[in-house]
Formats: sequence, C-alpha cells, structure tokens
Amino acid sequence: MCRNITPLRGLEPAATPEEIQAAAMQFVRKVAGVSSVSAATREPLERAAAEIAKITAALLAELPERRVPPQTVPPLRRPEVRARLGLS
Repeated sequence: MCRNITPLRGLEPAATPEEIQAAAMQFVRKVAGVSSVSAATREPLERAAAEIAKITAALLAELPERRVPPQTVPPLRRPEVRARLGLS
C-alpha cells in the first residue's frame, strides 16, 4: 500500500486529531488515485477522510501501548513541513 503514511501509534505525545486527519486524507487520496484535490473531488474525499479519521482514532484508542515508538516523525511534527504549510 502506501509506504509514506507514518505510523501514529506510540507517538509521544499521542497523535493529534490533525495528524490523524492528515493521514486519513493521504490514504483516501492514494486509494482514489487523486494527486490533488479539486472542486469535483473535494467533498467525497473529505467525507471519506473524516470517516477514516474517526475509525483510526477509535483504533488507536483501543490498541495497547507500543513497546518501541515509531522510527519516523509524522509530517505535521516536522518543522520544514509546518513552515511550508504556514503552521509555524
């Protein structure tokens, strides 16, 4: 599947709703084959990502703690990504 989706389980601090939503949107865009969101694709993609984010949050809450944290940092925690998105 998509090798670029960063694991969210075991992060310290825990994954934020924004990180979960971003991962869900990345997944939806990948399976839909959509490289950029347009007016025609925005609503269905956002609806699907919202559902997946909800399910993902529930899954992360149910899973036991990880013994070892993920080796990669989610994109929204990387300074260069936050700067590019204007989230600093």
